[in-house]
Amino acid sequence: MLNLLVDTSVWLDLARLRDGQTLIVPIRMFIHWGRLRLLVPSIVLDEFDRNRPIAEERVTKSVSERFKELRRDLRDYGGERSQGWLDEMTHHVPMLSATTLQNFREVREMLERGSRLETTDREHQRVIDRALNKMAPFHLPKNNVADALLIELYAAAQQQGSRSNERFAFVTSNHSDFSTPNGDQRLPHPDFADVFNGDESRYCLGVNGLRDVLINEFGEEFEQQAEEVEFLQSEDEPRTYGEIFEASEEHFDKVWYVRSLILQEKIEDGRHERLAPDIAAGAEAARRRIEERYGAENVGPWDDWHWGFVNGKLSALRWVLGSEWDFLDT
Repeated sequence: MLNLLVDTSVWLDLARLRDGQTLIVPIRMFIHWGRLRLLVPSIVLDEFDRNRPIAEERVTKSVSERFKELRRDLRDYGGERSQGWLDEMTHHVPMLSATTLQNFREVREMLERGSRLETTDREHQRVIDRALNKMAPFHLPKNNVADALLIELYAAAQQQGSRSNERFAFVTSNHSDFSTPNGDQRLPHPDFADVFNGDESRYCLGVNGLRDVLINEFGEEFEQQAEEVEFLQSEDEPRTYGEIFEASEEHFDKVWYVRSLILQEKIEDGRHERLAPDIAAGAEAARRRIEERYGAENVGPWDDWHWGFVNGKLSALRWVLGSEWDFLDT
């Protein structure tokens, strides 16, 4: 079992990444398989909730600003095709923002389900001792009580878990408080020598350090999970506006076609009055065009299940394009 205590700053950095899912998904999977445990001090959860709105706003603002710049360039230099490109971009921007914010939602869910670490009198006393002795993270002239509590909670969990041969890792991007000064920032401050021994308890810096400890612990299994996520992301590109509109037109045609056949049947057995000759001829010509366009074998009529399936597709496509649910007028 690998026990991870990840500092708030790393969670926020991970959530901001476009490829953050390549770490988030494997972490979630190894937790589900019982091979990884997240150690979550209450202060980490509180800090994440406090900083999340600002971080999300920065991400969405960044996407919006890039869109505005591209829109200006398209209008200035895009020529005749610029409007089509603008339509596509306008369609995709909300989906891009939603996809980006997915990382924040999933990180928050994992933190909520993690193993909560609560501060006891023992950790409070050890924080006071560190402060009195000017030991890291009190080696700098600022209030580092929260950071000191974090490392003491980790140390207490690590000492308890060492008896069962479990492995631990502390991941932070706060190198000024936790890393060795004037040296390799990937190494812990000497004042934490009793906390990190390299194998059973590791010190890791930033998102890259988090990735390294997962590779070290799970090897090819982690890399396969990350590669699968990356592959799925590249495969599951959102449909373009043009593709959605074309599919909506196709299912409109098919629903209209079957309804036209039903009306024709009602006319023939006397349940509906006959149409004017020009309207009847127009409907017949429209049915022939639909058969030629999609193939007579692909336009119905169908059994009840398939008929409901086609209507459901049209309803969903129209909803994406802005109509209300269940709008099936033809």
